[in-house]
Amino acid sequence: MKSKFLILIFVLSSTIMIAQEKLADKFFSNYGYVKATELYEEVLKKGDTSLHVLTRLGDCYYNNSKSKEAAMWYGKALELYEDDVNPEYMYKYIQSLRSTEQYEKAEKWMEKFMAIQNNDTRVKDYNPENIAKYNELASTEKNKIVKLKNLPFNSRYADFGSFVHDGQLYFASSRNTDDNKLYAWNKEPFLDIYQVAVNEKEDSTTFGTPDFINSEDINTDYHEASIAITNDGKTMYFTRDNVGKGKKAKYDKEGTTHLKLYKATSVDSIWTDIVELPFNDEVFSTGHPALSPDNKQLYFVSDREGGIGSTDIYVVDIQGENQFSEPRNLGEKINTEGREMFPFVAKDSTFYFSSDGHLNLGLLDIFKSDIIKDENADPENLGAPYNSGYDDFAYFKNASESENEHTGYFTSNRPDGQGSDDIYSFDASVCIQIIKGIARDLNTNEVLAGVTVKLINEVGKIIAEVETEADGSYELDADCNSTYTVVGSKEDYKDDQKKVTTDNEHDKVHEADLYLEPLINDSQIVINPIFFDFDKWDIRTDAQYELENIVDVMRAHPNMVIKIESHTDSRGRDKYNMKLSDRRAKSTMEYIISRGIDRSRIESAIGYGESQLLNKCSNGVKCTEEEHQLNRRSYFYIVKE
Repeated sequence: MKSKFLILIFVLSSTIMIAQEKLADKFFSNYGYVKATELYEEVLKKGDTSLHVLTRLGDCYYNNSKSKEAAMWYGKALELYEDDVNPEYMYKYIQSLRSTEQYEKAEKWMEKFMAIQNNDTRVKDYNPENIAKYNELASTEKNKIVKLKNLPFNSRYADFGSFVHDGQLYFASSRNTDDNKLYAWNKEPFLDIYQVAVNEKEDSTTFGTPDFINSEDINTDYHEASIAITNDGKTMYFTRDNVGKGKKAKYDKEGTTHLKLYKATSVDSIWTDIVELPFNDEVFSTGHPALSPDNKQLYFVSDREGGIGSTDIYVVDIQGENQFSEPRNLGEKINTEGREMFPFVAKDSTFYFSSDGHLNLGLLDIFKSDIIKDENADPENLGAPYNSGYDDFAYFKNASESENEHTGYFTSNRPDGQGSDDIYSFDASVCIQIIKGIARDLNTNEVLAGVTVKLINEVGKIIAEVETEADGSYELDADCNSTYTVVGSKEDYKDDQKKVTTDNEHDKVHEADLYLEPLINDSQIVINPIFFDFDKWDIRTDAQYELENIVDVMRAHPNMVIKIESHTDSRGRDKYNMKLSDRRAKSTMEYIISRGIDRSRIESAIGYGESQLLNKCSNGVKCTEEEHQLNRRSYFYIVKE
């Protein structure tokens, strides 16, 4: 007998755990992560350590951006069920570890993830030595959709260093194979400056056929590259090997020819009158020119004595008549002990450059800085997809009057290009839409202040949260081309939610008003009908889901006392219906008590059978199912606030 009793207890306990797990699943599917967490953890305390419960607990915290707790539960799931865990949970575990700076552990799990998901785009170009850096840099800004394009005029040789002026894109290339003269370093022809017509259309950009820059005075038998042109188009600065009279290279004592900066003047649209800049030298290199937006400063790269690293970025003031101030090093906020190269200054004075000395994804990365406007500004890595594990440099941003348009070019030697260095165009136009609305009381239409409004993405992650203002209004920023669920929550109200799908129109506004149904109405807590299986009184999952509203209200009002009434329809014998309704009322009470509400706060739980019908559907009267349903109900009366 004792063993049978223990078996019965075990079966009942298992049944309760399964029911509670189903209830937690229901809250989870409706974005009720806090309630789902509570229920899953209760199931866990009762002994259910299943893979489903552990990963769902991880998801509850992950979707609420609580990385420490998410990592703990994903970790437990992987510890117990590593061979059975969906790789997606492994990836979420890695992300949670990174977020909590557990980089070494994240690296180990990333190696396992890569072994399982070796074709996953999220591990492309992954470098295990840089896991901390990848966490910070390997994704672009969420409100930008960045489109990269390897340009059609790239060759199988080096092509780099874009500069656009007056419908022409200027770049350096070693594609000239006519003279059969090769540069010993990379066994490619020497660099020349080319230009190609750019035709920017509304929906695409096309290019003409590249050709040498329109001047016989610019290109020589040696290197020319990296240009900058003044706003008026009259002066061009460019980089060239140290070339003397007769366009012959000049070498220092070690046999090295250094780079120098030159300027040219446009005469009848032809670049001529080549002049060497006075701050060049025979024993160090100077190159990669960039102009400030007002053309009063010239930035450049040099390995001259007194610098901070291998190559540093400097600036001089342009004083006219080939007069310049003394070069000034941009300092340690920009320059490091490594290489800083390829400066560029955008129209808004944002300073861009490439470096292998700052936090990066590997080799040269592109950075931006507000150093021109704030001498204490720290540089920011542009992240992927601009940067990769390879050399990424020579950033150029097109001038635009629109704040949401970010287009331009950069150079990279990343795999799958056409040559050693290739020029890529980027379109990183910011596209943000607005979701706004007013939260109201469903019954009275009055505006509701203090409603918590959450923006939830397609995978269920809460990405933004605001509270409604005094007038009930709220506003959220949303990415374009996305689907969201907007959920409104307030104490003593049922949640309301709306689906919103955004398109690709910048600044488009979506109206999503929320109507929250009050749970307290006069002296009742009003919820949706509680359904029972035929001739049964155990609390189903859908009934538990509704009863959680009663639990929430009573938790919010710790002195509240209620009484429960349960009613049936007229079908069946009167005496039996009385007993059935009473059992249902008491099982309802027991569920509420099981959720932590003190028994003393429920004054009574009584069934009234079919004694208080709301319509004509008494014994023998033919009625529809809907009419009978009206009589099957439960009431939760407030007897004390």
